[in-house]
Amino acid sequence: MQRTYSLKKNAQFRYVHRRGTSSGSHEMVLLYVRSGTLKVGFTVGKKLGCAVERNRIKRRLREAVTPLLPRMKPGLYVFIARQPAAQAEFSKLCRSMQYLLRKQNLLAEPQAAQKAGDAP
Repeated sequence: MQRTYSLKKNAQFRYVHRRGTSSGSHEMVLLYVRSGTLKVGFTVGKKLGCAVERNRIKRRLREAVTPLLPRMKPGLYVFIARQPAAQAEFSKLCRSMQYLLRKQNLLAEPQAAQKAGDAP
């Protein structure tokens, strides 16, 4: 994930926590606030393990969101990891992330599918 898409400031995280709409799955929770730019942040609590384990979870979540970035609608996103995310397979994390984005209608249709659907 490129640095330009990263949500870094504590104030931005607090804003999304305060104003965001949430939806959850077994592995994570998604908070979303509409905005003009696309920014994504990740939260992993201390209950999920030591710093090494928390950073590993964040790296896996960042890698899972990277292919979805071109399809995501602009806004501020915060993914909060839950306990099962620590042991989940990578494919399960990807499916869970896509499920949450579809649940809140935040994924745009792929360009190829739209063009194929327009042709008679």
